[in-house]
Amino acid sequence: MNTISGNQIDGRRRRRRHGDEFKASAVTACMQPGVSIAAVAMTHGINANLLRRWVNDAEMKPVARAGIAPAAVTPDAPRLTPSFIPMEVPTPTPTPAPPQDIHIELRRNAMTVTVTWPVSAASECATWMRELLR
Repeated sequence: MNTISGNQIDGRRRRRRHGDEFKASAVTACMQPGVSIAAVAMTHGINANLLRRWVNDAEMKPVARAGIAPAAVTPDAPRLTPSFIPMEVPTPTPTPAPPQDIHIELRRNAMTVTVTWPVSAASECATWMRELLR
């Protein structure tokens, strides 16, 4: 069953044409806070992608060239250009200081040996560990 009247003639689909007032009312409805483009598109019976294109055209072009009637632009209408919104950026947490010493604990049966070595002499510590583990 065909629910779109006047859209098919001789079994072929015809492209619908929308007037400037219709486009302006749909774009103005999209500019209201908290309103989704998909909801406005369903209300007006058009595809959401088409309405998104109309909104983008209205945002990118001056009002006179966008095909939107000047009556649609009022002082109460929202601005069509994005504005800068300042945000507070949290300060990064300071990184902890690197360890000052290398701590090594060796266990063998009941005996435990703990060695503390300065980080500045890490290469000597590596040499000592290599010789110890041979």
